Amino acid sequence: MYREWAVAGIPGGVLWSSVSGGGETRVLPDGCLDLLWSSRSGLLVAGPDRTAHLSRSAPGDRWVGLRLPPGTGPAVFGVPAEELRDRRVPLADLWGRAAAEVTERVETALAAPIRNDGPDAVSAADAPAAASVLTRVARDRLRAAGGPDPVGARVAARLAAGATVAATAAEVGLGERALHRRSRALFGYGPKTLARILRMRRALDLARTGAPLAEVAVRSGYADQAHLTREVRELAGVPPTRLLAPARSRPQAS
Repeated sequence: MYREWAVAGIPGGVLWSSVSGGGETRVLPDGCLDLLWSSRSGLLVAGPDRTAHLSRSAPGDRWVGLRLPPGTGPAVFGVPAEELRDRRVPLADLWGRAAAEVTERVETALAAPIRNDGPDAVSAADAPAAASVLTRVARDRLRAAGGPDPVGARVAARLAAGATVAATAAEVGLGERALHRRSRALFGYGPKTLARILRMRRALDLARTGAPLAEVAVRSGYADQAHLTREVRELAGVPPTRLLAPARSRPQAS
């Protein structure tokens, strides 16, 4: 059981919750960092993945997460995204004693679910109370950092729209080498990798509307359907037809 909803105060941020039925879930790369609470593992940070992460959970495992849009995570966590690439890290490893305070706030919130009538309400009345804590913590950290690097949102938006790396670099006023360095810090990998990941996600979104894969390939910027299939298999570990089958939930496990 998985659901998600928008978060106030963090443009592009997404809150999500999940209760696992057990087994394995394939989490596709998306250029994002997540702040997670797990009933099994406590508070974690999920770094940006280059390929699909296989999440293994026991039946009944609960998750609450805040997915930060590409380029925002480093300002929240205080480290370059490339240091978290392909990793699931206890929050305490990054924040030390401050993580214990956040854990206490989460546990207190879980013991007294939030109402939906205040400025920090984040979803319907039955939303996990931990989501409110994760939101406040991330917003506070963003304010203290002066906000996310504005280049991150601009680069991610241009690449998500299908712009080339060269065109993106020119638009944000950086040379390609400088863009590569900035991208590794903001997204965990260079702009070419981020572009491949965002193109795959754009293609899968289009395919889920019912468009044939050959059409999806052309409209998403692939040479042909075979090219689309190769790229999806490299990034997701399975062909697009597997991903388009009825899916299970999207928790981020350790």
